[in-house]
Formats: sequence, structure tokens, C-alpha cells
Amino acid sequence: MKIKWLGHSSFLLEESTGTTIVTDPYESDYVGISYPEVRADIVTVSHGHHDHNAAHLVQGQPRVIDGVGLWEIDGVYINTLESCHDHHGGARRGKNLICKFRLDGVEVVHMGDIGEEITPQLGEAIGPVNVLLIPVGGNYTIGAEQAKEYVDFLMPDIVIPMHYKTPSSKLDIDKLRPFLQLFDDEQIKYIDGNVIELDREDFDGESTRVIVFDGDRF
Repeated sequence: MKIKWLGHSSFLLEESTGTTIVTDPYESDYVGISYPEVRADIVTVSHGHHDHNAAHLVQGQPRVIDGVGLWEIDGVYINTLESCHDHHGGARRGKNLICKFRLDGVEVVHMGDIGEEITPQLGEAIGPVNVLLIPVGGNYTIGAEQAKEYVDFLMPDIVIPMHYKTPSSKLDIDKLRPFLQLFDDEQIKYIDGNVIELDREDFDGESTRVIVFDGDRF
């Protein structure tokens, strides 16, 4: 499978069969980053804010998933869980969808704009994770330390941080460095570009790696 970062919290996930998913497409003017031309079979929207809900920008007449449920679409399994966009039970920013995908036997979890802290109940509901896509920029979501608590509880093989300050972003969120400082240097792998290919052999279940894409392009 392939994972391509499209900026902010948006990713293109591609199964070996060719089925593609785009997560949380964003409005360029709102975020400050030009959203790329992209085509997909499925689009997931974690919540209705403009930096996550621009499904109309994705080409190909994709199936849009923006509610709680279970789906099997073209060989990809999708499970969405309701969570909170803040630590006040959603009273301030509403609800948020956590989206779990199974592609080529790999469990990928996109946390959306999670704002609540990890609990045993939430962690158990999410279940096993190979690749965790998690916001780290704070202010509107959990910050670096809370994101690290999710990592410690879920113990994914790979963590890909998202929703942090990049050069073009207009949003009032933190940069990536505070999150990376919570890991040992040998755990962090920098990618020259914004695409990575993964298969089952990349997951040994013994350690967690943090994948950092080239954020300067955003």
C-alpha cells in the first residue's frame, strides 16, 4: 500500500488493487496550502470544518463517508468511531470521527481532529494499529504530549504526525518539533518527499517509528 501526504490532515491511501481513499480534504484559502488535484474512490470527512470537509475538491465521484458505521468498498474495510473534537465532551467544537482502514492487511487509523485524551475505553475501541495518523499541533486538537500518550497506549508500528504548522499554513497551531522531541532520534525517519510504500514486512510489532514527510512543500 501507499500513503501520500497531501498536506495538513489529508492523505491519499492506495491499496495494491488500485482502490484509493482521501482523508479530510481541505479548503485551500482556509488553510493557506494549495490543495492538489487528486482522484479517489472514497473520501472520509472527520468533521464539518473547512480544513477537513472539502470533499467536492476530490475528483472521480468518490463515495463520501462522514458518519459512524462499517463499510467494505472495493476490498477496503472501513470502520468509523465517534469521538470528541475537544476535551469537554464536544461541547466546544463538536464531534470527530476516527477512521480505521484495512488495506492490504494493514490497519491504518486516521484520528481526524481528535481533541479528547486517550482512555482505556477509547483505546480498546480503536483496537490494533499498524499506522497511526495523528494530529500534534494543539490548540484545536490534542497537542504533542497528548499525542504521545496515544502512541504509548496504542503502540503502532508507524506514526505519521499531521495537523501541525508548516510554512504555508495560516492556522494557529504548533510546529512539529515539540512532538519529535518526545522520541529518540533513532525512532524518527525523514522521508525525502511525501509518499511512502508499506507492506506487512514493515511491521515487526517490536518498535514504533515516526515517519516525517517533507513539510517544506506545504
